[in-house]
Amino acid sequence: MSTRRTTLFSGMSIAVVSIVIGMVLASRFNFPQTSAALTGQLPALNSAPISGDIGATTFRDIARDQTAMVVNIRTLSQRPSNNLNDFFGGDDSFRRFFEPRQAPRQRPREETVQAAGTGFVIDASGLIVTNNHVVAEATKIEIDFFGDDDRDGFYEARVLGRDALTDTALLELIDHPEWELPVAQFGDSNEMAPGDWVMAIGNPFSLGHTVTVGVISAIGRPFRAARGRDTSMLQTDAAINPGNSGGPLLNIRGEVVGMNTAIVSNRNANVGVGFAVPINTVRELLDQLRTGKVTRGVIGVEIFNVPREGFEDLGLDTPRGAVVSRVNEDGPADQADIQPGDVIVGFNGNPVDGTEDLQGRVTGTRPGTTLPVDVIRNGEPLTLSVTIGELNLETEGRTERGSAEEISEGFGITLQDLTEQTARRLRVPQDTVGVVVVDVARGSTSESRGLQPGDVVITINRTPVTSVAEATAQLNAVESGRTAFLLVQRAETRIFLQVPKE
Repeated sequence: MSTRRTTLFSGMSIAVVSIVIGMVLASRFNFPQTSAALTGQLPALNSAPISGDIGATTFRDIARDQTAMVVNIRTLSQRPSNNLNDFFGGDDSFRRFFEPRQAPRQRPREETVQAAGTGFVIDASGLIVTNNHVVAEATKIEIDFFGDDDRDGFYEARVLGRDALTDTALLELIDHPEWELPVAQFGDSNEMAPGDWVMAIGNPFSLGHTVTVGVISAIGRPFRAARGRDTSMLQTDAAINPGNSGGPLLNIRGEVVGMNTAIVSNRNANVGVGFAVPINTVRELLDQLRTGKVTRGVIGVEIFNVPREGFEDLGLDTPRGAVVSRVNEDGPADQADIQPGDVIVGFNGNPVDGTEDLQGRVTGTRPGTTLPVDVIRNGEPLTLSVTIGELNLETEGRTERGSAEEISEGFGITLQDLTEQTARRLRVPQDTVGVVVVDVARGSTSESRGLQPGDVVITINRTPVTSVAEATAQLNAVESGRTAFLLVQRAETRIFLQVPKE
């Protein structure tokens, strides 16, 4: 038996403030499906490069010209009052910001919750874009326009379509104002680059039509939108706070390039790291949202990125592609004879770089389409024919996962029992016993302390674990704020990791 090297990752001596990744969810306050077609074309997408100087009145002019198309959104929803875990999202790392209060004369087990968010008008007929999480559970939606001080009350709206994956919703006004609605103009989010000036307009803390200014901090940030699925985001340091959800992010021409959606914060308020859905992503969905349903493809596999060490043993020349860890029974991949351990390296004739690349290609393919998928199996290339199925995020989250279990409360990892086939593929010693890490959530303490997909957890707090059930019990026993000590087998190397529980 080969000698195993043990690497010790010691914890930092200086305490680090834990970062909570949270939706800029509609803030809770106590305040005293058939659609008309678009009246014309969607706002033209201006793809001209961003150029020109910033003057003394640049941002004043944008605020003056674009604030009117931004709307304040107020929602009412019913929630059980005896289960705060439902409100705070249970073990979800997306935290809501304010505890709801039971409204007067409500039943003891039910409460009316009022919320504030933001949106923007995209068509003069009364179509408004906002975040899905602003309106997802709303029983009533009301819209307030800038400068409409003469009317007592809001204009009622309804949901035409929602998409949880991009956190996008399309609303339609039921009650119309008497004037012509100002409409947003779309910029090209693909033209944005780090350092570009941007402005956010929104309804933070119900302070309607608030303007903040910053820059694009990064582009293409992967952001966990649903279990095992990421959405590419624009990152900005323009101040975004609770209530900004669904508001526009504008370039220096006053064009919408993003929809403000999320923040990273350790105190549920702005610390200069915000995320916006690129407007190109939103724009591509509008036709489907107008029909009430967004359709995406699925092939029915669980995947992880090819390890950077040992990829040669998978028959690869470079560490690219997506390793299949599980195939859903009777799903499209199963029917096409894709097997656990296969490495998907091509999709419809295009190379696959990794899991995000493959997910994007699959979800963007129309269900019912049959196309070739290139895999490497036991070092040999194969081309299989796969007929794309239809993605359903709600049922996907409830799909039977066999021995896999997501440990999201405090650790953000997904584990699976170690099989002989998986052990060979991961190139761990034959006598290794433990559980496999198949996914690590971005922004989690597990990621920051070096845990990786493909690692085999051997012991937790110096107790051997042989199944997902045993590992789950050990991790659940760790108190929030305390540390789990993990002994991990990574290929032929053993690594000791200290992972704090959030």
